Amino acid sequence: MTARTHHRTARAGTLIGGALFALVAGALPALAGPPGAGAAVDAARSDGSGSLVMVLDSSGSMGDDDGTGHTRMESARTAVGTVVDGLPDGYPTGLRVYGADHPQGCTDTRLVRPVQRLDRAAVKRAVAGVRPRGDTPIGLSLRKAAQDLPEPTGGAIGTRTVLLISDGEDNCGTPQPCEVAEQLGREGIGLRIDTVGFQVKGAARKQLECIANAGNGRYYDAPDAKALARQLQRASQLSADGYRLRGRRVAGAATADRAPVLVPGQYLDTIGPGEKRYYAADLDSESTVDLAATAVPQPGAAVDTFDALSTRIEYDEHGSCGTHTERFAQKEGAVPLTSAVARIRSKTGTRTCDRAGRYRLVVERESKKGSDAARWPLELVLGAEAPLAKGVTPAQSQTEYGRGGKEATLPAGNPRDVRGGTGFNDARTIAQGVWRDRILPSQTLWYKVPASWGQQVRYDVEFANEPTVDGTAATYSYGATRLYTPARHPLTGGGEFSTSTMYSGRPSAVAMGGVPVAWTNRYEDRTDVQPVHAGGEFYISVTLGAQAAEIAENPQIGLVLRVSVLGEARTGPEHGAPAAAGKAGGEAGQDADKRGDSIASADSGGAGGAGWTGIAAAAGAGVMAVLVAVFLYVRSRRGSAARTTRGSA
Repeated sequence: MTARTHHRTARAGTLIGGALFALVAGALPALAGPPGAGAAVDAARSDGSGSLVMVLDSSGSMGDDDGTGHTRMESARTAVGTVVDGLPDGYPTGLRVYGADHPQGCTDTRLVRPVQRLDRAAVKRAVAGVRPRGDTPIGLSLRKAAQDLPEPTGGAIGTRTVLLISDGEDNCGTPQPCEVAEQLGREGIGLRIDTVGFQVKGAARKQLECIANAGNGRYYDAPDAKALARQLQRASQLSADGYRLRGRRVAGAATADRAPVLVPGQYLDTIGPGEKRYYAADLDSESTVDLAATAVPQPGAAVDTFDALSTRIEYDEHGSCGTHTERFAQKEGAVPLTSAVARIRSKTGTRTCDRAGRYRLVVERESKKGSDAARWPLELVLGAEAPLAKGVTPAQSQTEYGRGGKEATLPAGNPRDVRGGTGFNDARTIAQGVWRDRILPSQTLWYKVPASWGQQVRYDVEFANEPTVDGTAATYSYGATRLYTPARHPLTGGGEFSTSTMYSGRPSAVAMGGVPVAWTNRYEDRTDVQPVHAGGEFYISVTLGAQAAEIAENPQIGLVLRVSVLGEARTGPEHGAPAAAGKAGGEAGQDADKRGDSIASADSGGAGGAGWTGIAAAAGAGVMAVLVAVFLYVRSRRGSAARTTRGSA
């Protein structure tokens, strides 16, 4: 996902044509229900791999009046109650305090509620019993809090969050809080430390900012009790709504000669700053092969505009067969970043990258000094598309946006409520129409829209007019969106669209779309056209910049999606293919939506979702037994070929 704006800156299962299958890799539960419908609705977001421990400052200064006639501790108790009321049912949650037991002491830290299945009443009772008394051993408390969080089971990678609430700086000195946060941030995959400064200034605020930056998290400023409740809700909900990763664990190699060989499917790895990860795959001489890599840093973690994720497909020492680099293009904070590349056979079949054999798959992360130093979870998808049946003449390429351009008329009327997913794997299926959701600062929400041969996806994202906090007139953030193909190739908009817009709390909108789906688009050079060469589920991501936390008064801000699927769906990619019955103008998407969550769940798993093949033939090697039947069918349909891609970048 690329956000093309910076702070204070505004910048511009069905067989289709005998070629497309869904890779069987299991399905994730769908999300349903209107935003704000309560914790029961959001419970599906918790997959057992995430957890939260709040670390509450209970030092003597928390007994001071916060300006409302209540002590800071009283306001903190209320805010913690609001937090647990908003967390998903059963989300593992605990509470640690420091400075609560002794008038003095730099070892005064205690876990008052273990990290376990959420019991809202128990957490509220625990915080009600805390009395502010002593010192502020933040460094030691952070170290203990990281130990409080359980490791995910079964090889899962989830978000484990330490949420520190403090009204002052550490007064113990050893261990130094920033040093502890940096160590924890480097060592713990999926660990983040968020800090909330309650009525802090100067050195105390700088220390809390340092802790969050070093700990892969965000600092939230809370000048009053209302802001404290708002910022705690944001931080805790962002933890519970982390990207739901899916895939089989694999360890990429540091050198090409030791690369593990992948077969079609979805995989999980990790990648560090400045690191290359090598994989390999045995490819045939005919199929179009797609590789997509999604890096999942902690939302809002420190990144630079030019930090990047790159993918390459190489044929041994003969060089690159395709490359793509995706950058954050903003400094507000990290979001999921996806790079994708394809190996496309040439028409003549005589180029080096047309050969059958073993290919290198390379993923590289570039990071500037001062950027997040943690290892990032990496989700890989390897899939392929068989060529057209012999003798089939494909329809001509579709390189223009036409009626799906920026000035397209989009649906109007009352929006329907929807809850976006956390990533590609649980993206919510939506149809043509108007949809309403809510989004947190630093959050990315995900949706998917079916589009077939001859159809194109066109949509607007509108960010709502929201009440703002005092003193934010000169503060700006951004709203952004990205459209991805079924193979997870990010689309650039081709100069017709921009992927982001400035957001200051006032209404703001961003438009996005793709060209019509055509088989021969793969032969085009333009990065907004070449990837749009197969039908299936197109993904929409929507992001709100991290600095919106300094602007909006409400914990979440509203957004509206206006979605069109334009053009008449065709039964196949061939020239003169007849229209698909009942699938004109996006009706296929409407039908999918009417079938409810079951269809959203069924087509969520595997390599890119239903309608895009994840089947690749291995040259000189066997294919997994579960794929054999599909492989044999695809082989029987092969014929014409495709030329080598020059990359998606």
